[in-house]
Amino acid sequence: MWNSSAIDRRSFVKAAGLTFLAALQPRALMALERADAIYASGMRTANGSYAVATVTERGEIVDQIALPARAHGMAFSNATGKTVAFARRPGTYAMIFDPRGKNEPITIAAAEGRHFYGHGAFSPDGRILYASENAFDANRGMIGLYDATGRFERIGEFETYGVGPHDMTVSDDGRMLIVANGGIETHPDFGRAKLNLSNMQPSLTLIDAATGDLIEKHSLPSQWVQLSTRHVDVDARGRIWFACQYEGHRNDLPPLVGSFAKGEDLRFVDLPEETTRRLANYVGAIAINRGEGLVGVTSPKGGASVTIDAKSGRVLREEIVPDAAGIAAAKAGFAVSSYEGGFLSTQSDVTWDQHIVRIAAV
Repeated sequence: MWNSSAIDRRSFVKAAGLTFLAALQPRALMALERADAIYASGMRTANGSYAVATVTERGEIVDQIALPARAHGMAFSNATGKTVAFARRPGTYAMIFDPRGKNEPITIAAAEGRHFYGHGAFSPDGRILYASENAFDANRGMIGLYDATGRFERIGEFETYGVGPHDMTVSDDGRMLIVANGGIETHPDFGRAKLNLSNMQPSLTLIDAATGDLIEKHSLPSQWVQLSTRHVDVDARGRIWFACQYEGHRNDLPPLVGSFAKGEDLRFVDLPEETTRRLANYVGAIAINRGEGLVGVTSPKGGASVTIDAKSGRVLREEIVPDAAGIAAAKAGFAVSSYEGGFLSTQSDVTWDQHIVRIAAV
């Protein structure tokens, strides 16, 4: 069963129109016609340039749009079909495009004194784009608000009530923003350097999407203050799942995956020691398959993907995926990409970036 957040593949093809379809190469058109699902991901091409690609579940590239620099996370609006590729931290651009080729891409720049953290999400009605940002001179996490009904002008900002927000999402009813504050201080003058590893402040916050007021803040236990909360997703029950990257001693075995709901304390998944070691203290991406009740995580450092039962927390499957990168729900289980150019059964002469977003399904 597919989550309603992904549009029907046939609707995608119909909405794309004859002009878009006629512009595709025969091989790409054939791939689209037999696809189980359509995804979008950033990539580095064989000539070293950067692009965002629409890609089938088999990993066949349908179309691509040039990017000004490397991308990281993606966001998709089921209401409007608009998709966003966010620059890799500490990047300052985000590109909004229509994967059906109906509108010219729009590139926006981060506000003065801000940089993007590589992630964002649309409101359920598609009218607002939220982006995780850093007010770097004040070392304050922010969520930028952009008017998605026009040219994506910046219309406001909310505090994340934490340091170093990375991934974020929106509750299904649109009332709550869910933010993973990684707790790591950064500044564009120092590139991607992490400036406070001895004094990190990781947390997860729930924020009122209408007012920006703090609803709840969950800090990590004192023994795991170097466990950076990085990525989040929400299951069919509204439960929030989060994945972490550990900045402490490499021989430690910290909990890397957990969940909570509004009004509850954080609850870590008790992964087997072997699984924790396989993930190498670093979960690069997390995804929920709502129809099957599954949680999927990937680790590029460990070269692995792991599938977890959302109800019991039991590990159901572990796979070796060298340089595992993005993960997103598939018709059965998950679609996984790799930095080495793998996307399930297809090997391409590209380097996939860290995240995948599903934009259409059968």
